[in-house]
Amino acid sequence: MKTVENNFTSRAARQFPQSILAILLAVILFCSSAIALPQPQALAYLAQGDAITDPQAILRYSLPIDNDEIRKVQEDIEDIAYQLRGKRWGKIERDVKNASFVLKTKRNKILAAVPEERQSQAEALLEQINTEIEGLKEVVDNQDKEAVYLKKDELLKSIGKLERSMVVGFPFEVPEKYADLPQLLGRATVEMETSRGTLEIIIDGYSAPINGGNFVDLVDRGFYDGMEFTRAEDFYILQAGDPPGEDEGFIDPDTGEYRAIPLEVLVEGDSEPVYGETLENLGRYLDKPAIPFNAYGAIALARPANDPNGGSSQFFFFKFDRELTPPGYNLMDGRYSVFGYVVEGQEILDKLGAGDEIVSAKVIEGKENLVEPS
Repeated sequence: MKTVENNFTSRAARQFPQSILAILLAVILFCSSAIALPQPQALAYLAQGDAITDPQAILRYSLPIDNDEIRKVQEDIEDIAYQLRGKRWGKIERDVKNASFVLKTKRNKILAAVPEERQSQAEALLEQINTEIEGLKEVVDNQDKEAVYLKKDELLKSIGKLERSMVVGFPFEVPEKYADLPQLLGRATVEMETSRGTLEIIIDGYSAPINGGNFVDLVDRGFYDGMEFTRAEDFYILQAGDPPGEDEGFIDPDTGEYRAIPLEVLVEGDSEPVYGETLENLGRYLDKPAIPFNAYGAIALARPANDPNGGSSQFFFFKFDRELTPPGYNLMDGRYSVFGYVVEGQEILDKLGAGDEIVSAKVIEGKENLVEPS
């Protein structure tokens, strides 16, 4: 097994270049000296107030659907979390009232976005959502903060199910040049058992079908079982996927060759991902990826510093920190391919470090969305 230091200079650990860390530290030092604040607070002033940092919310918004009505309901319910911080009960009541109004008056428009074969499921979900709204109203009236959090999360899960029922087909064609790589044409959920506990990860093929497909394929092969996390930086990354021995990535047994995976970034508003080049190299500095590094527990493909298309099996979890890597201004977006998020077990991820182990990983949902090359 390679040491962390050796991994840093190997082909795959070129994967997470020191230049990124150097830039981050340079910005931190510049800001702290410029505004005379303690270092941990320096970058807080750069953060965009409207950046979404909840992984489940990011995943809801990145679904390829077009229904303003359900999005309005989602926004109103998501806003409750923000209003709860200041105990703004009047605004919370308004959010609930607005969401309830849309659900009742725009029911037909919401259902119109659901394919005919899923109509009965969608109608049942709408009834459930309306029931959950009434339950939310009750705990809001009682100003029970903890209960509101729980009811809100329960409601958003139901809204997410309804939104997923609106997805029809796959939103774009993956370029033919990548037909020899696994593709995830939808979403999958991976359960990763580690030496410190269990992580649940949603892999988003709608935004990153090749990177997501590669990861799900390797999980399904048992490739990561028993591997150690080989590199950890306390405030931003945890890396794994470097196999023991001389190989620095996945060697496809069918070809005997290193499976190289391209950089893949879907930008909000684009019809398909950008492949093979960083957004920085394309001059698209301010473009926002559909699934960015905004959330704690983003999972992305590690790659060589100077080769956007040289990643393989190594991946890293991004330990997002609002102060050190602010949403909307961090230096990772567009440089690396995010393909999912940890949605359960963030407290476990926080404890993991170099030397800890991936005991096993398995696909627990969505395996049918994995398309292997023919």
